[in-house]
Amino acid sequence: MSDTPSRLLALLSLLQAPREWPGSELAERLHVSGRTIRRDVGRLRDLGYPVEATMGADGGYRLVAGTAMPPLLLDDEEAVAITVGVATAARHPVRGIEEASLRALAKLEQVLPARLRYRVSSLNAATIPLPAGDGPGVDPGHLTTLASAIARCEQVRLGYTASDGTASTRLVEPHRLVPAGRRWYLLGYDNDRQDWRIFRIDRIRRLQPTGVRIPPRELPAADAATYVASKLYSLAPTYQAIVTLHAPAAEVARRLGDLSAELTPIGEQACRLHSHTDTLEWLAFRLIRLDCEFEVHQPPELARYLRMLGARLTRAAGTEPQPPD
Repeated sequence: MSDTPSRLLALLSLLQAPREWPGSELAERLHVSGRTIRRDVGRLRDLGYPVEATMGADGGYRLVAGTAMPPLLLDDEEAVAITVGVATAARHPVRGIEEASLRALAKLEQVLPARLRYRVSSLNAATIPLPAGDGPGVDPGHLTTLASAIARCEQVRLGYTASDGTASTRLVEPHRLVPAGRRWYLLGYDNDRQDWRIFRIDRIRRLQPTGVRIPPRELPAADAATYVASKLYSLAPTYQAIVTLHAPAAEVARRLGDLSAELTPIGEQACRLHSHTDTLEWLAFRLIRLDCEFEVHQPPELARYLRMLGARLTRAAGTEPQPPD
């Protein structure tokens, strides 16, 4: 292999395998001399790739972790696997890596060859993951398109369906993507309304970048998350619940999962719950899912809502048939 750039790429691809390569084996695979391998390893080190060499009969070369990650070389199968994996993470984000997963997905989709982009889209279309939570499904394509538009300060035109079913088309300057609880939101400046707006991404039906770039606007808040949280909580009344649960605290904690709540044991078979602040509907739903007896101490609105819900469920169940005489 006489072409130096191609040979370096081939050498780097081999070194990315999790093993140690004898210099003689590398030379044989690349059809060059051992001296050329040593020279090429030096070139990779100059480019920032941390290639470690060990001496002796069992010695060789391997790529180790460095202070910065150089570009990776992926074959077709690896590129498809990683892209599909990151797309799945974008649907069901792990707390703390939401934005990073979107940036990675946008970069991957931008550089994928057409043949691999088709394979990825076909696999995504044929795959329906089980929902990881109670929120609606989100199109990863919308997420990556918006993430790219945010990075480029590019206007987008989107079709949006409001909560009352009203459909409209908006010209938006996207500012940030904000995952909040069970949903994804887009915070952006709505040129048609001439004000900041929050859009639920699962309600976006059409999305088209315009190619028009604009200077970023200054958000009237400290950060996007604070702004979105304050607006969302202003739309619906929220409460903090205090409830006695007739189940061991450890078992309740396991069933609650990552819910932000304070549990105080009351003996071995009961505990007191001080919940986070949320809507009546969501608090009631989480309490019912705990599958244990409980008494609501605060707020009275939650107790009334549960009584109303209980009456509705009783009516839905109908009258229990009586046994014949």
